[in-house]
Amino acid sequence: MLVSTVLLILWISTVGGQVRHCDFPKINHGILYEEKKYKPFFPLPIGNFFYYSCEYNFMSPSKSFWTRITCTEGGWSPTPKCLRLCFFPFVENGRSTSSGQTHLEGDSVQISCDKGYSLPNNQSIIACAEGGWSSPPECISTKKCLKTDIVVGNGFLSESEYAYPINRETQYKCKPGYATADGKTSGTVQCLQGGWSIQPICVKSCDRPVFVNARSKGKDTWFKLNDRLDYECHEGYENQDGRTTGSTVCGEDGWSHLPTCHETECHLPFLEANVDAHPKQEKYKVGDVLKFSCRQRLRRVGPDSVQCYQFGWSPNFPTCKGQVQSCGQPPQLPNGKIKGIKQEKYEHGEMVEYNCNPNFLMKGPKKIQCMDGEWTTLPTCVEPGKTCGFIPELENGFGQPSVPPYRHGVSVVLNCRNTYTVIGNNTITCIGGMWTELPKCVATNQLKRCEKPRLYARGLLSSYRHEFNHNAKINYKCTGKDTYVQTVCINGKWDPEPDCIGKKKQLCPPPPQIPNAHNMLTTVNYQEGEKVAVLCKENYVLHEAKELVCKSGLWQSLPRCTVYPPGSTVEYRCQSFYELRGSPNVTCRNGQWSEPPMCIDACVISEDNMNKNNIQLKWRKTQKIYARTGDVVEFECKQPHKARTSIQSFRALCQEGKFQYPTCE
Repeated sequence: MLVSTVLLILWISTVGGQVRHCDFPKINHGILYEEKKYKPFFPLPIGNFFYYSCEYNFMSPSKSFWTRITCTEGGWSPTPKCLRLCFFPFVENGRSTSSGQTHLEGDSVQISCDKGYSLPNNQSIIACAEGGWSSPPECISTKKCLKTDIVVGNGFLSESEYAYPINRETQYKCKPGYATADGKTSGTVQCLQGGWSIQPICVKSCDRPVFVNARSKGKDTWFKLNDRLDYECHEGYENQDGRTTGSTVCGEDGWSHLPTCHETECHLPFLEANVDAHPKQEKYKVGDVLKFSCRQRLRRVGPDSVQCYQFGWSPNFPTCKGQVQSCGQPPQLPNGKIKGIKQEKYEHGEMVEYNCNPNFLMKGPKKIQCMDGEWTTLPTCVEPGKTCGFIPELENGFGQPSVPPYRHGVSVVLNCRNTYTVIGNNTITCIGGMWTELPKCVATNQLKRCEKPRLYARGLLSSYRHEFNHNAKINYKCTGKDTYVQTVCINGKWDPEPDCIGKKKQLCPPPPQIPNAHNMLTTVNYQEGEKVAVLCKENYVLHEAKELVCKSGLWQSLPRCTVYPPGSTVEYRCQSFYELRGSPNVTCRNGQWSEPPMCIDACVISEDNMNKNNIQLKWRKTQKIYARTGDVVEFECKQPHKARTSIQSFRALCQEGKFQYPTCE
């Protein structure tokens, strides 16, 4: 009825030809009835009328939910307004006749506060405005906090006011070299009913110092009085005490010393008269190699070179003798054997190489040398405590699965799926609990070609082509050589890389004796890329690298044998597909580790078992061969077999390495 009346009046006004109009009324906090529908018809002639309503907490002067306004010569009548509604609460620590009542915008209310209390800004009257009460209707304490009531130890209030009202906050600052309890240069205090919130204090502090050739062991950025900062020197550096680690303490005058490290140096010791060393210099840096020779055709007993390390020269320096003794048969190696044929007698300088038995891992130098009637130190063959878990997943490839764990030395052959080609060694081996590097499966149609090798004037190629497909073989001959060398194109790279320059590879000196490791002294030099595994003494743990690596004539990636200090935490991780149960972290307390977690077995999906039960994986694209505890594996019958067990059995749940296969007949 309301809509039809509005439209009828609109039509009558148009027919009458009146020219005076009313624009669309903009009502703060209000809205016209069906505003979106009729807004396009504005402006409207005199005589038209509409209804409007107000938002929540607002009301028209007529106090009606819908208020009628009419277009007149003077505009809309009455003027459309929405006035604020203000509810007046009961005032704590004061009184008013308006308590519990609702007032309209424009109304004023008087409040009488109790003694010792007043309205904000000492008012006695507040008004209901568009945004609510002009001032909060609450009586607050007139009590103030005085600047003289607070003393900032080693600091000061940054504002100059003498008195502060209740709830007011003010800032205090610390003197240089001091900080708040949470390490900041300033803080805040608040005036409360009972006085200042806290008595602030600034404590002696030290900022994070500048490290010179060193790094902090922690992440703290500020320190209190007597706090200790632990640091370690960069590789090849040591502190003023000749150590690679140190501590500095925050004191009244700052740090006890700056964490500064200087380059570690080795000095040339006294040499026997018949021993020559080169290069001769006053100081040697970490990594420098010192080589030896004997005068007067004497025979060297010991290594031909040593290397400077953070812990000094290693191995021990040689001596020179006129007469040297030969050696008898080399000693037996527990859990190992000599490579090659054993002789009855070995001359000074001759070497013997050992291999460990299957499932044993070699630690220390693999070769021993006869030195003046004595053999250098034997390696050690240890049974690895760690086994390898499930075969790693090979993208676009597969391996024939069997039930883990895999012992040290066990190898597995991997294959690529159809239309993919294997790049790299397709056999992986379990070495000390870790699988060797996986090959890659590259799409056969995406294999890269090799460009013609650049031998310049130093070589002759057997082919004149400019590009070669994967697996193509070519022969080349270097100038001055009689024989050809073969190389193969492997996915865009030649293997081995053709080389006629003939860079001479440097030998590494005998490997060093790592502090706190089992005896591994030898006189044997090593070739580029050769490695020596390190075995720490009892109660010592191997850190950083696991083995020494010969690279560019130097031993790289030195392992360290250290003890775990009390409070140390170690994180456990399970191998692929195993589920970790318990806390992943264990802590060293009173010389013992807290209880370690467990690695729960995964389920192996056997091709043989599926064939016996006439089933296959439902989702063949996944080719899933392992499942974690809690995983559901879905099967289906092979054609034309039918289900023998229940439908539910075809959704098998893996629980701690076991699940039940469904059966089809």
